Parts: sequence; C-alpha cells; structure tokens
Amino acid sequence: MSDLLITSEETAPSRGAWRRLRRRPGFLLALFFVLLLAAISVVPQAFAGWFGNGDPRACDLGQSASGPVSGHPFGFDKQGCDVYANVIYGTRDSISVGLLACLFGLCVAVLLGSLSAYYLGVVDAIIGRISDIFFGFPFLLGALVLLTASRSHSVWTVSAALAMFTWPALTRMMRASVLSVKELDYVLAARSLGAGDWRLIRKHLLPNAISPVIVVSALNIGGVIAAEATLTFLGVGLQQPAISWGLQLSNAQSDFQVHPHLLIFPALFLSVAVLSFLVLGDALEDVLDPRRSDG
Repeated sequence: MSDLLITSEETAPSRGAWRRLRRRPGFLLALFFVLLLAAISVVPQAFAGWFGNGDPRACDLGQSASGPVSGHPFGFDKQGCDVYANVIYGTRDSISVGLLACLFGLCVAVLLGSLSAYYLGVVDAIIGRISDIFFGFPFLLGALVLLTASRSHSVWTVSAALAMFTWPALTRMMRASVLSVKELDYVLAARSLGAGDWRLIRKHLLPNAISPVIVVSALNIGGVIAAEATLTFLGVGLQQPAISWGLQLSNAQSDFQVHPHLLIFPALFLSVAVLSFLVLGDALEDVLDPRRSDG
C-alpha cells in the first residue's frame, strides 16, 4: 500500500514537470538538436549521403583544402576528404564520449553516494577519502595525464579517462540528496515494516534522491564533449582511424586562416551540441528543483 501511495505521489509531479518543460521554447529547441544529433550518431550514413557519396574516407588529393562546391557543401579537408561527411560521421564519436563518460560517472556516483549516505561511519569515511583524492586533480589536467600514459586512445579509453574526474562531485551531491530523504516518514515507515537495506535504497531513496544528480549529469555532457575536443586538439584524445570534431579541429589548426571552412563547420557542430546539452540541463534543473518556481 505504501508503495502505491508513493508511486501515485511521484507520477503527478512528473507529469507537471513535463508540462512546464513543454512551455519552454529554449528547452524544445535544445531537445530537437539533441535528438537530431542522437539520430545522426546512430545512423550517420543516412545523413552523410544527402550530399555527394557520403563516404568520409573517399579522398582526392587534387581537391586538397578546396572550398564548398556542388555536392560538397562544406568543402574538402587537406587530404581531399569531404568535410561534410567527416562532420556527420564525427558526431558519433564526439557524442558517444560525452554520453559514456557521464553515464559511467552517474552510475558510480549513484552507487557510492547512496552507500555513503545510507551506512555512514566507516563506509562514508572510505568513500569520502577516495573522492578527495580525485578532487585534488583538475578535470582536464587529470584526464590529460591519464591519456598521455595510455597506449590506447579509443572512444572507450577517452570516455573512461574523463569519467574518472566527473564522479566525485556527483557522489557528494548524491550523498547529500540521500541524506535529505533518508529520515522522511515514508522511509521510516518502510523500515519499520521490515524492508531490507536494498529495498529501501532501490524503492524509496533512489527515486526521490536521484533527480539533482541526473540534472547535473545532463549539464556535464556538453562540458565533456568540449573536453574531448580540447584533449584531441592537444593530441592526447581520440586518434585516427576515429572520426571526431576534435580531430577535425586539430587537423585544421595550421591552415584555418587560409582555409577557414576547415575550422568553421566542425566548430559549429561542436558549439551546437555543447549549447544544446547545457540548455537542456539548465531547463531540467529549473523544473525539477523544488526550490525554484517558474510561476
């Protein structure tokens, strides 16, 4: 009975939150771009074929750094490869790094933050000290050191390196959120009825404590995508045969003054992606934070 009451109480606010989000033009626009980028990531061949042959690896050195022409709206890079096809295919790796890093950080934070807040004592102290160690490294600098020492620079290794420095802040936030609901009446009632630790955490604490962490994770996606591009631009991020916006920006750094199209188009896609995730996260924060009201 208590589970049914809690479920009914949670569903109505969720519907109200969605109604408020739908009234925000900025959120809808950001959601459109995020869904579009997600579709491009899943089936890049469907979008790359809109112009020309859509093959990012079909190159002609005779067209090296040529500007936009019919069938190639973004022009060619230094190897004579179609910039449009490379930007489209680069969406997959760039977005994948952002999503994987933030998803990994979110899972670790939810697990460690919940255990830390629920058990306190020795468990809380151990998790807190481990978090402090990672807090001592600046985000980009820590990822740079890890990737410099790594032999592999794939989507998975870059995502893991970036995730290593996103979970500590989320863990502290999750801990604080669980502590705020841990002593509420419905949790105490479930405990008095004999609910075990795992059931209390899974059914009562997580559903009511995880919203702030999800919001911050959504905000982090844009920052992680930008961080991947920065690390790749510095030469320690993704490496060929991967295709990403960061790699295209890195390849354009010595020629963009003479051939600006090499920089403009991947930078445009990168900016749209980062801004869309930031706006999406900010809208979610405004709506889901009970301390705020949009009238």
